Order: sequence, then C-alpha cells, then structure tokens
Amino acid sequence: MDGRDLVRSVMVVGSTGAAQGLRTVRAAWRRRRADAAGLPPRGAERARVPGPVQEVEPGPGGGLLRFSRTVLRITVTVNGAVFWGWDGAEAEPSYALAGRCPEPDPRAVLEPDKDGGWRVVAERVTVVVSRHGAVEVLTPGGVTLRRDLPPRWWEPVEGGRARWMQRSEVAADARFFGLGGRASGPRLRDGTYRLWNTDPGRVFGPDDDPLYITMPVQMVVADAATHLVFHDTSWDGTVTLREGEEGAGSGHDRAGTCEVRMEGGPLRCWVMVGTPARVLLTWASLTGAPALPPAWALGHHHARWGFGGEQEVRRIVSGYLERGLPLDAVHLDIDHYDGHQVFTVDQDHFPKLPQLADELRRDGVRLVSIVDPAVKADPGNAVYDSGSAVDAFVRDASGRLVEGVVWPGAAVFPDFTDARVREWWGGLYEERLAQGFAGFWHDMNEPTSFAAFGESTLPRSARHALEGRGGDHREAHNVYALCMARAGYEGLRELAPQDRPFVFSRSGWAGLQRYGGAWSGDVATGWPGLRASLSLVLGLGLCGVPYSGPDVGGFDGSPSPELYLRWFQLGAYLPLFRTHASLRAGRREPWEFGPEVLEHARVALLERRRLLPYFLTLAHLARRTGAPYVRPLWWGAPEDRALRDCEDAFLLGDCLLVAPVLDPGADRRAVQLPRGRWYDTVTEQVYEGPGQVLVDAPLSRIPVLARAGAVLPVRGAEGEWELEVWAPARGRTGGGLVVPDAGDGWVEPEIERYVARWEGRQVVVEREGDGGVGEPSYPVRVRGLAGA
Repeated sequence: MDGRDLVRSVMVVGSTGAAQGLRTVRAAWRRRRADAAGLPPRGAERARVPGPVQEVEPGPGGGLLRFSRTVLRITVTVNGAVFWGWDGAEAEPSYALAGRCPEPDPRAVLEPDKDGGWRVVAERVTVVVSRHGAVEVLTPGGVTLRRDLPPRWWEPVEGGRARWMQRSEVAADARFFGLGGRASGPRLRDGTYRLWNTDPGRVFGPDDDPLYITMPVQMVVADAATHLVFHDTSWDGTVTLREGEEGAGSGHDRAGTCEVRMEGGPLRCWVMVGTPARVLLTWASLTGAPALPPAWALGHHHARWGFGGEQEVRRIVSGYLERGLPLDAVHLDIDHYDGHQVFTVDQDHFPKLPQLADELRRDGVRLVSIVDPAVKADPGNAVYDSGSAVDAFVRDASGRLVEGVVWPGAAVFPDFTDARVREWWGGLYEERLAQGFAGFWHDMNEPTSFAAFGESTLPRSARHALEGRGGDHREAHNVYALCMARAGYEGLRELAPQDRPFVFSRSGWAGLQRYGGAWSGDVATGWPGLRASLSLVLGLGLCGVPYSGPDVGGFDGSPSPELYLRWFQLGAYLPLFRTHASLRAGRREPWEFGPEVLEHARVALLERRRLLPYFLTLAHLARRTGAPYVRPLWWGAPEDRALRDCEDAFLLGDCLLVAPVLDPGADRRAVQLPRGRWYDTVTEQVYEGPGQVLVDAPLSRIPVLARAGAVLPVRGAEGEWELEVWAPARGRTGGGLVVPDAGDGWVEPEIERYVARWEGRQVVVEREGDGGVGEPSYPVRVRGLAGA
C-alpha cells in the first residue's frame, strides 16, 4: 500500500485521525485476505438453459413443468399474485414475505396451450409457458404485459452457487419505476442499476447509483395495465433497462427490455397485475402492511450532527417555540454517545438526558435516538460483553470475529439474520427508553465499515446464520438492515407494548415497511439534490415503503436562502419532514436564513400542522391498502402518457396535487394536471385538466392544488378537526375518507366515508354508513364556491 492509499483511508474517517486511518487500512487488508481464504475460486463454468419441456404435473393454482435441465414451479395465489421459481424453487423461505406464502387459487388450472406450451388462466392474469421455457404474462383480455425469455445459468464445474441471467420484454410504451431508492428516478431511464445496498461514503446526487436501499422490485406502467415484478433473491446483481419505442406510421414497435443478472440465489419471482392501487394492495398482502407511525412522527423533526450538549438542544427547541414554529421531534446523532458507542450516553455533555426528554415532552417535543449496528470491540464495554455472551457477532469462515472500523473505532457486527441475536439486540432498546427516547433512527446499517479499498462493508466471506440455513455475506448483505429493523421493532413492542414503535432506517430491503420507514441518506446540498429528494420518496413508495423523507436543506454545505426555503416547502408535504445536516455544514434552523425565509417557513410549518389529520388518515390508509402517501401523478390514470412522463409533481393522497419548485429563480411553473377540476388552495383559482397549466409559485409558497369534490380532514383554528371540502363541479359529486385519531396505541379506528354533492345552490356533505347517510362527525367548511 502506498501513501495515497493511507491518505485516502484517513480522509474516509475524517476527524478521527491517523490512528483510525491505520486501523482502516489493516481492516481492508484483513477483509481481502478473509475473502481469499473464505470464498472458493469459481474456476471454469458451464452454461445451462432449460431445454424442452418433457413432463407436466398440474397442481393447485398451477403446477410443475419439468424441462430437460430444470424444473419450473408456477402458482397463482388467492390474492391474484403469480409466483414462479426455476430449479423447483419455492416461495419460502423469504425475507420479503410477511408470514406464510398465500394459498394457491384452486380455480387456476394448468392446461395445455398451443405449440406444445402450457398456460394458467386466472381471474386477473393469464400465464403462458412455452415448450422451451419462455414465460409470458397477459391481461385477462390477452394483451401481453411481460415476456421472460428462457433463463440462463452459469454453474462452476467444481460445484457451487450458479449465477443467472433473465431477459424480459415489455410493451413499447411501458415505463419503469422502483428498484428501491434511486436518486435518478422516479422514472428509470435506460441504464444499468445495481442491487447492492451501498453507502457512497459521501453526499450523493442524481447521478449516483447504487445507494442505501436497493430492491429487486420494478413497477412497469403501460397503456394495457400496470404490473409489479419482484425477483426474490438478496444476492448482488444488476438490472439493465431499456425503454421501448413505438413505430411511426408503418414502422415496427421496439419492445422495452429488462435484463436481470444475479451472482447467486434462487431464480424466482412474483408478478402482480392491475391498477397501481391493486398492485400495491397485493404487494402489501405479500410483504406486510406498513407500520403505522405514531401521530407525532407525522409532524416536523429537527436533527443535527453536532448539537454538542443539552443546552444547545434546549436553545434550538426554545428558538422554535419562541418564534411560534411547530416542532414535534429532535434527533440526537452519534455525538451524544460516549465515545460514539451505541446504547451509551456522554455524561459530560448530556448529564441529565431523561430530565431533558421530560422537559421537551411537556412542550410536545419527542427525542429520537440514532442507533448504529457496529459495536465497539472492547472487552469491558457492556454491549460488547453481553453480545459476546450470546455469541451475537458475525464471524469469518475460521470462526474468528469479523472486525471493521466505524465511528467508535474497531468494531464488531451483530448477526441480525439470527433470531437469538435479534432478541438480544431488541432488549438493548430498554436503555434508550429509560433515557427518554420515543423513536429510533437506524444508520450505517448497509452495513458500513470504513475501508481503504473497494466496498465499505463486511467481507463477502463473513458467515451469517440466515435463520439456521447458514450462508455468507453475499446473501446476507442486502437484508442486514431489514433484519436490524425487525430486531428494533419487535424489541420495542415487547418493551413498550402500549405504544406504536417509531423506527426508520437508512438501509433496507423488500418488506422494510413492516417495521417502519426510510430516510433517504446524505443527499448533497444543491438544486440537483432537491430534485433527487423527491425521486427517492416516490420510488420507495412504489416499492411499498410509504413513509420516507430526505435531509431538508441537504446534508453538507450551506444552502442559499432560496434553496433552503424551496426544500423546506417540499418537505412540508412529504411523510418524513426532517431538517438535518452534517457536523461541518451550516445550520438548518429556519431563522438562520433571514426574516423573509423565517416567515415563509412558518407558513409551511403551520400548513403542515393544519394537514396533520390528513397525514394521519393517509398513514392509516397506507397500512390497510399499501398505497403510499406520496403518489405519482399517473396513480389514478396510468394510461395517461403525459402523466407517466411527469416527474416534478406528485399527488398527496387522492385530494391534493403538490408542485414543488425545483429550479432557482422560478416564480411560476408549469403543472401537468390529471383529468378533472383543480383549485389553487391559496387563491382558489380554478384549473381544468387534463393538460398543462402555468401557475404562480411566489417565494412565499409552492403550488398546491385540491381536486374538485375532495373531502379531507384538517385542524381548525383551535386545534379541533374539521372537514375541508372543495366544491365539486356542477352535476358531479365528490368525496373523501377520514380515519379518526385514536392516539398512539394499537386501536385502528373505522374509516369514515364522506360524499359531497350539490343540492340546489349549496354543497351538502354527508357521512355514508351501513344505515345510509348521516350528518358529518366534524364541522364542515366548503371552499371553491366562487369557481364552481
């Protein structure tokens, strides 16, 4: 290793100094040597394809098709999802599924098709398998949505895991979305996307890929229908996408293509077909209902890496309260730990942390603690000793503990793929609860270990339990954070059964929503970072994670007052609304950017507070239906191609359309409207869709439009709930859903359904129920009457 490598190592760990840099260098060498010793060389490989079908064994929902070199298992389940697994792979075990695989649909039958192929016809989908192993997914009307060509495997001649490749074709008009949190989205352009959760080691922008949360989950939107495809393997891989092109005149269409390559794991996938809402409902039934955050977590959060001590926290909170700025949570970063060691407290700077938590709670502010997985490798440290007593830490193939370098220095890593370890780790949150923390923010959990070369994670040869099956880090890496989230969530349910846990994570995988939400990581300060923030939230929502948000203002540097304000205004309409910055960045308190920004930020904060009943309703609906709070404009009309190509605005539930300002100096912006009448929520000016309109976007606000006929719950002037109703167009009706506030326990109230209609010269709002219609449960305020 030359001097440049050493300098690079010291730069990675920043202010921790040259000594830690040297430990990083040694850790990098140890990891490379561990991989060389623990992973056998692949050697020569042989390629394999399915060959012709030779025998078929029908069964419930589908059956087995035996080809000359493999077996295909295909099943249509009772919820309408289609599963198939090559080499006879079954749906379980799976880290993505919530519980057992759904039962097969007894009405779906495997039957002969033309040209020696076979098909399964179900209510919502038809699946056709050719005699050589191509799998085609069609709508009930016979329109092809996806055609998977026969797969190919490359197997080591000496034995071992095969890598594989699957090529697919989709409609020429189809657009790709998803694959986890992608800064370049939400629509995924032509290119190759890696499936390996990655800490980039620096702030990121739209051109960076991969990032912290990758998922082999695609949502493909075409004129004929929407479908979601999930390749259920957690190994390292890539997805190469190419959008299709429709022929002009007498020209031929060019299909869109998708090529998935995986370094190992089973070749199995799920496909769901229907409207976007139907697809995500089915996805949630497979992978689990999204966790319901406590009501306070839907408010405004403030975080900083480097509060320094209790008095600074008090000063910041007082600054919010004295200026009349709503604040619901303060997040403490690693600087509040003793030597950066998890589940400890720096007694010099935070000597009375429980008392501070009590003071803040009386002002309506909760404390949230960062939790990193790395444990300082230091005998005598309580967390290390208790973990060693239950053999909790990851080991290499020789049985030695795997060490890395993270904030506390030399560190070991719990194996969260072991149920025993999850139970031990979950119990450690008792210390956090005793300190007064109400929520938890998981960080550095890709997992990250600072290194001089290559990827900053554990050796690929590191051994993991994988629920008793055994395996190495190549399979465990992508699900590590998911299993950590499970450990925290289940531990908190045991420790504080009366409260809904609040957990959100920097990394994760398919099914993360069962345990909490996501934070988009260290986004670069700048206008491109602002745009990437929206892409990440939209993309995660389409992968089933409805609760997420960025670092408002960016993680590094000092945003201009205009950039900060526009980011703040966007954040006020995202599920996780959190200002956060690094140790060396400028402050993110609204008053630090001048009196004009402060006043405009106050308006955004007060509007967020006014909309909290609506956010709470969206949270309940996400839990019950899988629908994200933040939805692309095409959500209700995926066949509208203009909406499919729009990436700079979004729907907040069914009622509101939010058009953030993403470019400097703009005071007007174009907005692509879905069909129907829309009202500017400030001026009540009327716009008609579908089509593009030009709307005002002064520095004081971003455009927010309400759908005509919308009924949404809001907070009134005295804090009481009321119904804000936007007048439907004449001759039309409207409506909305409301979920009452039942506190932060486990009661899930019944959904209240409201309808709005014209009766003579006034708008009447009624509550629908089993016994007919009745009076609303809340006061009603009708808006937009002049435009109607």
